[in-house]
Amino acid sequence: MNEVLLPPLIYGLGAISIPFLPAGKLRQALMLAVPVLAFALIGNLPYGDYAVFNAAGLHIGLLRIDALSWIFALIFSIAAFISLLYAWHVDDRVQQVTTLLYAGSAIGAVFAADLVSLFVFWEGTAIASVFLIWARRTEGSYRTGMRYLVIQVFSGVLLLAGTVLMYRDTGSVAFNAMTLGSTATWCIFIAFGVKCAFPLLHNWLQDSYPAATITGTVTLSAFTTKLAVYALARGFPGTELLIYIGAVMTLFPVFFAAIENNLRRVLAYSLNNQLGFMVVGIGIGTPLALNGTVAHAFCHILYKALLFMSMGAVMYRTGTSKASELGGLYKSMPFTMVFCIIGAMSISAFPLFSGFVSKSLILSASADNGYFFIWLALITASVGVLEHSGIKIPYFTFFAHDNGWRVKEAPVHMLLAMGIAAAFCVGIGVFPGLLYQYLPYKMEAYVPYTTTHVVTQLQLLIFAGLAFALLIRYRLYPAEIRAVNLDTDWIYRRMLPIIVGFFAAMIGTIWKAAGQLTQYYVTSLIRGIYATHGPHGPLARTWPSGSMVLWVAVILGMTVLLTYV
Repeated sequence: MNEVLLPPLIYGLGAISIPFLPAGKLRQALMLAVPVLAFALIGNLPYGDYAVFNAAGLHIGLLRIDALSWIFALIFSIAAFISLLYAWHVDDRVQQVTTLLYAGSAIGAVFAADLVSLFVFWEGTAIASVFLIWARRTEGSYRTGMRYLVIQVFSGVLLLAGTVLMYRDTGSVAFNAMTLGSTATWCIFIAFGVKCAFPLLHNWLQDSYPAATITGTVTLSAFTTKLAVYALARGFPGTELLIYIGAVMTLFPVFFAAIENNLRRVLAYSLNNQLGFMVVGIGIGTPLALNGTVAHAFCHILYKALLFMSMGAVMYRTGTSKASELGGLYKSMPFTMVFCIIGAMSISAFPLFSGFVSKSLILSASADNGYFFIWLALITASVGVLEHSGIKIPYFTFFAHDNGWRVKEAPVHMLLAMGIAAAFCVGIGVFPGLLYQYLPYKMEAYVPYTTTHVVTQLQLLIFAGLAFALLIRYRLYPAEIRAVNLDTDWIYRRMLPIIVGFFAAMIGTIWKAAGQLTQYYVTSLIRGIYATHGPHGPLARTWPSGSMVLWVAVILGMTVLLTYV
């Protein structure tokens, strides 16, 4: 095998060639060929370590292929192809180049066998992805992109610090399973947590994804957070703390999503919710739970991209993604509506859709290992998923009140991209073995379609749907209004600057007062000295000789006393 032909290198070469190609179908076709070629290469790579060398005393491995890295690289290539097809109409070299670099960096990171290589690709995803936000070319997107970049670079700094400390402590930078207990591992853990949008570290996700371009949001949803899921699964499997972090992640976004008017931000909150399921699986750490995490990440990339694509198509035609301004679009965009419903049913884990066969693995693992309250939290969160993503998104977009939109259906290339993602959602749901056979651990004994699983899930979905209908019927559901909903980022974006400004003003006042007081006393001292020693002071006048002789005698007398007494 040619070890030089690394999958990330294919994306890099494709990105380099884009600026030199004329705009049009040739450039678009080449871009689509890049993930296809990478997919073919990844699909035929045998397991093993390749491109291994020593540099500056560090053991570097650029290509570690095993069951875990292989399946993540595979779905990343699929996501890259779908994103590029969806963005066929985009004639922006910045977005085209950075999309390829972003996907290539994510794939390079999952193949990295050491923390140094991981750091390089980790930062590559941060730098490339921010241009998908800036590509919107508005003042708001620029500010959002800067906030996003600060958070992502902070994650990279923590990862680098952890790597340096790890090398100091162990003499190795190998990227393998770790346990919390040292400063190095805590730095690495928090670095992964920032990118995975842990609670209180999550606001960059809801802030940045809706601010990106229509096509950029689809790309962003696929790589950054799932790369963090991979890193946690590789570095911290079985870390019990992750179980409780993940449970919180599944629950708190439900409330924000329920009151949010911007439907793309609703999807960003639901993305946070779905990450929580994956984090719980990593924390449990059993083969079934880890398989559930990998399967859910695989399926989530597809159905979340499908939902973002459907909302992007709506925004492309109407110019808005706010629930208060949409409605009645099923008449104008029937195909987009169907694809959106497929994505909604997948994320809600309806039987025969992909979310059911992946989420059930994590639920079963939590129940089998005695985490009853965690299982209960996941079930509760599943109800919230149905409410805000399974029903709210399609209902307020295509049904609800008719706002009079009469627009064209989405462009053909967008429909094709949505159709591919929808086919995966249905295909995996109907034939789960197609996915199960590629999971890191054997899945011989697990059967998702048992009577208990199906009946329990259908009961959950039916009663949750009934509750939504009653809330709408009796006007108890939060109204879709134009408003800004405050999240925990208000603490550091609004409250913290106010507090810092208050203390800065107070310190400034104290400093000014101290300066004025010091100036007063120094001036008074100088005036006093001038009054006594100045040209008109008593010490400046001519003294009689007798007085001077008297003072000399006094001084000599005191000297004699001090010397001999």
